[in-house]
Amino acid sequence: MKLFGGIEAGGSKFICAVGDVEGNVEDKLTIKTTTPEETMAQVIKYFQNVNSNRTLSAIGIATFGPIDLDCNSPQYSYITTPPKTGWRYFDFLGVMRAKFDIPMGWDTDVNGAALGEYRFGAAQGLNTFIYVTIGTGIGAGGMVGGKLMHGLIHPEMGHMLIPHDVIKDKFAGVCPFHGNCLEGLASGPAIQKRWGVKSAIDLPFDHPAWDLEVEYLATAFANYAMILSPQKIIVGGGVMKRKGLLPKICSRVREILNGYIPHEMILNKTNDYIVAPGLGEESGICGAIALAERAFMQTNKIPYQKG
Repeated sequence: MKLFGGIEAGGSKFICAVGDVEGNVEDKLTIKTTTPEETMAQVIKYFQNVNSNRTLSAIGIATFGPIDLDCNSPQYSYITTPPKTGWRYFDFLGVMRAKFDIPMGWDTDVNGAALGEYRFGAAQGLNTFIYVTIGTGIGAGGMVGGKLMHGLIHPEMGHMLIPHDVIKDKFAGVCPFHGNCLEGLASGPAIQKRWGVKSAIDLPFDHPAWDLEVEYLATAFANYAMILSPQKIIVGGGVMKRKGLLPKICSRVREILNGYIPHEMILNKTNDYIVAPGLGEESGICGAIALAERAFMQTNKIPYQKG
């Protein structure tokens, strides 16, 4: 069975792994995200060591963004303008291609996680769904009609503008571009800075932080439901580890939509409509490996019908 490499590149950590087309992860390494030079040196060393023992067929990269996905653009292969300023205009794919002469898949971290869920997790059998991560940042990707979401660049649903009642919440937000967009108000760093804690999970569930979080996330999810009509909304990320948060979001989404979408999944089965990832914390890395498989199939002109 062919061996594929995957990179799940996040603002806090990189996960590098190797696995197969069945979603089996054989080996994995976690690397702290520092500078491009330091981080990428460790990434390259990991895959060189793997390749010295077993031949890699392809590598898939699922990375934080924004990134350029237009193959006709001079900045294709770059991370462009992320909040993590040290990575701005970094030629991620170009650096990897310079070291490894094998096919490479290239997409956002959330599209990668969506592909992982489509292949092996909670989105199996669906053709239109979204995957949302609520953590260091907020991002969303997914599929429409069985194809991963791309466009002018790619969706940036984490930076949508939502109602912000400055009487209830005087916090200005942490997004360096928009201030009080969804990510600016509801990401992990936003909770930490608003309430002066090291981790959002440190706050007890009866803390007012969680009522705000429910309102912001439920508003966003209701908008996603109305704009894209996804068959399912899959929600992961560190903030969602807070026990009891997801059911409260589901209930609030149902209230916000107020019967407008007359479908059983919204009216009576919201807990089956907005769900945790089927792969847990493995969605991203399994998706990166699936991106590698897809790149291998495309390069070798083998028909590929899996997203």
